[in-house]
Amino acid sequence: MTTSVDVPVGQEEEVLRLYRAHLSKGRATLAELFGTHMEVESQGAWLTTSDGERFLNAGGYGVFILGARHPVVMEAVRRQLETHPVATRILLEPTVARAAEALVSVAPEGLDRVHFALSGAEAVETGLKLARANGRKRTVSMKGGYHGKTLGALSATAKDVYQAPFRPLIPDVTHLPFGDIGALRAELSQHPGEVCVVIEPVQGEGGVVIPPKGYLKQVEEAVREYDGFLVLDEVQTGFGRLGEWWGLDVEGVRPDVLLAGKALGGGVVPVSAAIATRKAFRPFDKDPYVHTATFSGQPLLMAAVQGTVRAIREEELVPRARELGARLLPQITEIARRNIPDLVVEVRGQGLLIGVELIEPGLAGELLIELFNHGVVANHSMNGSSVVRFTPPAILTDRDVEFLLDSFDKATIDLVRRSATMPEGGN
Repeated sequence: MTTSVDVPVGQEEEVLRLYRAHLSKGRATLAELFGTHMEVESQGAWLTTSDGERFLNAGGYGVFILGARHPVVMEAVRRQLETHPVATRILLEPTVARAAEALVSVAPEGLDRVHFALSGAEAVETGLKLARANGRKRTVSMKGGYHGKTLGALSATAKDVYQAPFRPLIPDVTHLPFGDIGALRAELSQHPGEVCVVIEPVQGEGGVVIPPKGYLKQVEEAVREYDGFLVLDEVQTGFGRLGEWWGLDVEGVRPDVLLAGKALGGGVVPVSAAIATRKAFRPFDKDPYVHTATFSGQPLLMAAVQGTVRAIREEELVPRARELGARLLPQITEIARRNIPDLVVEVRGQGLLIGVELIEPGLAGELLIELFNHGVVANHSMNGSSVVRFTPPAILTDRDVEFLLDSFDKATIDLVRRSATMPEGGN
């Protein structure tokens, strides 16, 4: 028996062996917890495994706001693939110019300079380097924040387990409580004109942590008062994930640099970007070779960016994400309170970024497995290990929504049964 992509059933063990031999033993062990399923095909909100099973994809760490293989993005990428996928980077190349124009057209006013990269971490590195080039040698980020794992980005990612093997990291980095404007003002006041603040509007990997109302605007005001530099990391929250084009739109914040990624490639290719004000971008304008990368702005990726912006606009997926979130959040909350009242701490979310916090990390892992058993892929939170996170696409149909809610209902019921048989103090 084979799937439509001709992957023979029964090869899971062979692939598992290859993971252990050449990739990661730990990743192979994790795969075994989910039955060593092998994903081989995807379309829209659904993915298919080598044995023909279908799963609703409410995971993907925020990549799939358009779902998988969106036709508009696929058409743009295919057309570019057949004509000119990779450029020399010596001559002018039109797709990168048009992609920058498309991205700026949906960015806040005043952010009109773009540097393209591949990963979110690379976008963070770009923001940090722009801050350094503009004289801000100190960095402030927030506890629970996640900004990537390259050396500079890792320094801003406040998680000891990720940092410890690689210390010493970048110096003069301070981590403050997310939501505590007093702590930030105190730090800025001690180092006027020296500080770059890197912050997310909602901490996704932190466990869907939503700050107090007005906090982001207060951050911006404090940064301006003490002549700092503001980098807003919307790698996960941008492009409609929160029910707005950007999380900063809610409070009208204007950073020096806005970071985008994940959904920017339309769920088809990897691409990220740092979008800056002219003033902040001036060091890169002055010397076009001071910060470069071979695959920055390559035509194939830039075609995807244009397709992504077009699809989100034409299908009005930003308001759709807001509507879906307003429907899902209260119903997920009601199911959790009804089925697992003693196991759940809180359900919280904004738009299509929804987190279910359990009383311990082990239960979060068990819930992920139960969701998978009922046909739904979700994610853990890398800095909030007790939180199961849902990041479904904005192209969900009503039938998809009902499937997700029904699966969550069944998964939480089974979680109670599983937890009742777990040894005390373990899983």
